[in-house]
Amino acid sequence: MLRLKILASVVPMLAAVVFARGEVGSVSHPCIALGETSVELTSLFWTAGVHVAFTDDPARATVRVQITDDADAADFAVVDDGFGSEPDTCQANPSTRLVTIAAQPVDGGPVIYLSTDGPADYRIYVRSKTFSQREAAALIVGAHGGDRPPPLQAASL
Repeated sequence: MLRLKILASVVPMLAAVVFARGEVGSVSHPCIALGETSVELTSLFWTAGVHVAFTDDPARATVRVQITDDADAADFAVVDDGFGSEPDTCQANPSTRLVTIAAQPVDGGPVIYLSTDGPADYRIYVRSKTFSQREAAALIVGAHGGDRPPPLQAASL
């Protein structure tokens, strides 16, 4: 009888672990590698160090991202053939920066205005089966910690 009670208590726990591992472990999040650091989108809001939000009102934006049709004109280009095109591009490590997309601005986090028109702080080119334009914009802004890029300085001779 004791064996049956142990089995009855262990089976639901094992089923929950298998289910949770299948759900969480199989989910792939867009990620980019930047030297020794990687930047990854996460759906786990509380683990993210950068929380970005999007707006349709350019006046509310803190960062403007332009979608371009010219990869050469882009600051950030994503071109892939879908899942598995570059395996292990981003592996979780202590220097991984996690970014999440919030429904509303969080604690002064960046608010992105995504459009096809300028002016823009960043320009992106996206032709991907795994990255959306919003995800690419969130990654490039998150890679810079949510800040606008520094203004270009004129070189003096």
